[in-house]
Amino acid sequence: MGRKFIDCREFPSEMNCSIAISADTDSELLEAAVQHAVSVHGHQDTPELREQLKGAFKDGTPAEQAPGRAA
Repeated sequence: MGRKFIDCREFPSEMNCSIAISADTDSELLEAAVQHAVSVHGHQDTPELREQLKGAFKDGTPAEQAPGRAA
């Protein structure tokens, strides 16, 4: 299994979060993403949140610059 990531920069937010998280396993990535969503963005840890996050996982590693953002 290759590395996977989730990139907060891809989601609109008032705080313009620039966090990108990567891991070698889906379970590790999911736990880190849930912790971030709850502690930073104030989401509740629900099965629905976990499914949404898993749906946003991508293979590989995040780009240095988020699409649509200036350097």
